[in-house]
Amino acid sequence: MTSAAPLARRNPAAKLAAAAVLTLALVVSLDPVAPAVALAAELAVVPLFGLRYGTLARRAWPLLVSVLGAVLTLFLFAQDRQHVAASALALALRLFAVALPGVIAFATTDPTDLADALVQNARLPVRFAIGTLAAWRLVPLLGEEWRLINLARRARGVDAGRNPLARLRLFASAAFTLLVGAIRRGTRLAAAMDARGFDSGAPRTYARRQSFGGADAALVGGAVCVAGLALAVSVAAGAFRPLLG
Repeated sequence: MTSAAPLARRNPAAKLAAAAVLTLALVVSLDPVAPAVALAAELAVVPLFGLRYGTLARRAWPLLVSVLGAVLTLFLFAQDRQHVAASALALALRLFAVALPGVIAFATTDPTDLADALVQNARLPVRFAIGTLAAWRLVPLLGEEWRLINLARRARGVDAGRNPLARLRLFASAAFTLLVGAIRRGTRLAAAMDARGFDSGAPRTYARRQSFGGADAALVGGAVCVAGLALAVSVAAGAFRPLLG
C-alpha cells in the first residue's frame, strides 16, 4: 500500500516544499546536466513513496505528451536543428525533473490531508485550502463530463470523420463547453463557501491534526541536498549556464 511507504507517510506540506526546492534549483540553469542528476535521484526514490514505475508512467503520461510536444515544436521552428538538439534535450530533462516531484507528491497524498496540511502547517487561508481540495475532488468529474459531451454529440450524429480540421473544431467546441461548466461550478462552490463562513476569519477546529516532524524536515533537507548536488555536478562538469547572465 502506498500509505505504508516511508516517504508516502510524510506531511503533504513537506512533499510540496521538497518539490518546490527542486523546482527553484532547476530553473536557474539551462544546461542538461543538473536536471539529469535531479531526475535520476527522483526516479531512484520512487519505490520509497510506494509507487511502481508502471503506475507512475500511467499517471505521468500527460507530462510525457507535453514534453514531446515542446521538443517537437523546437525542432520544427529551429533554423539549425542540429544545434537545437542540445537545447531540446535540456528542456525535456528539465520539464521531467521539475514536474515529476509534483506528480509523485499528488499520487501519494490524500486530498483531505493536503488541505489540512496547507492550513495547519503552511498557514494558508482556509478558503484557498478548501478550494484546492474541492478542485482536486472535481477533477474526475471533468473527465466524465468530457465523455458525456462526446456521447451526446455522437447521439446527434455530429462526427468529424477523418477531417482533421473538423476534429480540431469539435475539440475546441467541447473544450469550451467543459470550461463554461467548470466556471459555473466554481462560482456555485465559491458562493457556498461564503455562505458557510470560510472567509469569516473565525478560528476553526480540525478533525485530523497534521504534524510536521523531524522526518518531514529530513525530506525537505534531502531535496535541498539533491538540488545542491545537481547544481554542483553541473558546475564541475563545466555545463552550468545560468538563466540570468
